[in-house]
Amino acid sequence: MTTSPLTAPASITSSTPAWLRLKAAATALQALQVQDGSVPDPADHAAAGVHAASIKDSIVELAPAFPHDARYLELLVTDFGKWQAGGFGVPDFLDSLLAFQPQARRENGLQHLVVFPMYTQNGSSSRLVEAVLIEVIWPEFIAELEEGDYSNKLFVPIRFVDFTAGYNTNSAVLFPETVAVRETPTFTWGAIFADREAARFRRVVRAAAEITSLELPEEAAALLDDQELTQATFVMWDLIHDRTHMRGDLPFDPFMIKQRMPFFLYSLEELRCDLAAFRESVRIEKDHEASPDARRHAKLVQYAVIFDRIFRFAITGSRVRNYDGLGGQLLFAWMHQHRVLHWTDSRLTIDWDEAAGVVMELGARIEELYWRSIDRPKTAHWLAAYQLIAGTVTPNPASVWAKGPEALPLDGPPRGLTDQVLNDEFPLSMFYEALEKKMRPVIESTAGITGSSDSDLPEGALAPQAMTAG
Repeated sequence: MTTSPLTAPASITSSTPAWLRLKAAATALQALQVQDGSVPDPADHAAAGVHAASIKDSIVELAPAFPHDARYLELLVTDFGKWQAGGFGVPDFLDSLLAFQPQARRENGLQHLVVFPMYTQNGSSSRLVEAVLIEVIWPEFIAELEEGDYSNKLFVPIRFVDFTAGYNTNSAVLFPETVAVRETPTFTWGAIFADREAARFRRVVRAAAEITSLELPEEAAALLDDQELTQATFVMWDLIHDRTHMRGDLPFDPFMIKQRMPFFLYSLEELRCDLAAFRESVRIEKDHEASPDARRHAKLVQYAVIFDRIFRFAITGSRVRNYDGLGGQLLFAWMHQHRVLHWTDSRLTIDWDEAAGVVMELGARIEELYWRSIDRPKTAHWLAAYQLIAGTVTPNPASVWAKGPEALPLDGPPRGLTDQVLNDEFPLSMFYEALEKKMRPVIESTAGITGSSDSDLPEGALAPQAMTAG
């Protein structure tokens, strides 16, 4: 993989003194904040002022290393000053947020200093002051794809250099909509930590392959040995996935924002985007006009989608409306029932020569569901989506939805239908129940992982043992 040189005039590291002071001050300030980001106790304002001053001084000291972010950092200092002058009420960092435009220069190795009161997805639900030092990941083959058929001007793939506690979690995204602001702006970028995704994938898949006695193809095995290769693969996957959310024959609002809908619809939307990335990767792999790097990573994306979905997504998180978990279950069951994935003699095998066609067939089924959606009433679309999933993944025996339309309150508002969906509408199969017990320590060990973490199994976490009968 070819990359361009570091663009920033000076590389800031996790041990840079000014960064360490900023990180410490942000951490101390977090202890004084409540969920909305304010510091409500006047007795805490003096201490909060000291921490805010330390943050501002550190930003000013670090700013010369980030000339591409000069205006944003200037306004960031101003926003901290306004917050302090206003008595540390609910923070408003709209001005500095609008000036932060990381999508404007996607250059490999370009660093950014991100400091905002914000919540972190899959981490803290409070808008605490978080500080994150990041670098852009932008290989040449990704630039080639983005300039061609896969334009996505808002997409910013990044890696961690260091972070405060809100990111010492499972959170792998940095989104502007999480920042505390006075009004909702038009969002112009979204960043994904490809290094965390890759490191998590490598640790989980290595353990799962050992437990299930799965023999990995040589190309897939290479992902487990090479962090740089894997994170570039995830950048390609994310690039295509992210742009797919607003492309294709869609329901009127594919994101279902501010709508209370059954969680399995989110399962299909996320899986649709992943399978679109899979389908396009199959096409790119066969495209002789694409660069060798693009074609190589296109093949790797296919392995990544399958393994991340069936090994990590399916058994990560709680069973309460776990839409990504359901998507992983659906892909596994679909491949098994179409006889390209086998669990025989306590050993998992995949027929790779036929697997791509079967996976793309599931994608086509979801695309057809979406294409039909604009001709159907909302409830009919919901029922059709449920039937698609229930035709492959067995519903909960206690499910009202599984009994069919005659058992559902179709004469009331759609909310009544959503209320009938069980938290665990599609429970884990016996296979996944057994796998989850063996994989739980490994999956839990990936919280806070980064590309620079040791991606081997942590000592004492789990010595993988094969799943055997009896």
